[in-house]
Amino acid sequence: MSNWVAKRFWKAATVTEAEGGFGVALDGRAVKTPAKAPLIVPSRALAEAIAAEWDAQVEKIDPGSMPVTRGANAAIDKVRTQHAEVAALIAEYGGTDLLCYRAEAPEALIARQAAAWDPLLDWAETVLGARLTVTQGVVPVAQPAAAQAALSARVAALDAFELAALHDLVGITGSLVLGLAVALGRLDAATAWDLARIDEAWQIEHWGADDEAEAQAALKREALLAAERFWALHHS
Repeated sequence: MSNWVAKRFWKAATVTEAEGGFGVALDGRAVKTPAKAPLIVPSRALAEAIAAEWDAQVEKIDPGSMPVTRGANAAIDKVRTQHAEVAALIAEYGGTDLLCYRAEAPEALIARQAAAWDPLLDWAETVLGARLTVTQGVVPVAQPAAAQAALSARVAALDAFELAALHDLVGITGSLVLGLAVALGRLDAATAWDLARIDEAWQIEHWGADDEAEAQAALKREALLAAERFWALHHS
């Protein structure tokens, strides 16, 4: 197995203007995506964040410390080339949205879920035109076709960079409603994280925390916050 690691070879990363947006150059040499496409992003703020990530590398390049760069690469190399498929994949979460599946017991947990999640479902009906059906337990419940169509249309209208961010906002929380709520400014990602983990928080309160699970959760939370930032930078 090779132990080769890419090392820093440039002195400065700068933002450049390019057709269709903004790029990043390392000592004047344009950065490209892993698929060798020009790394051109729609906003200067996004390009500046990418340049800052490259400038922050020390001796060895650590992709794990470059979430904005990774997001842009995904948008260009993956989402843009299969936009319809990615949009459909994200929209499918509306059919099994976390907020629709409630505990059967105890009453205190049922009440906690309702107090936290019902306002978001009301928001989805008012703002997104999607009234989703709530059930207890884990047996799948069919969602109204009109609601799923409204959610699918909303997702399909997003551009590649928005979809790249929404993919993580939705996938990490398990909820299309929560993901769209963060994207559209209804709530922040930190709040969405807490809302998505009501069941886990309940278990921890009553049975204690597992160190390994908590470490994994911390990484997911960090990724969720990074997706929120990516969306915001795209719209700056």
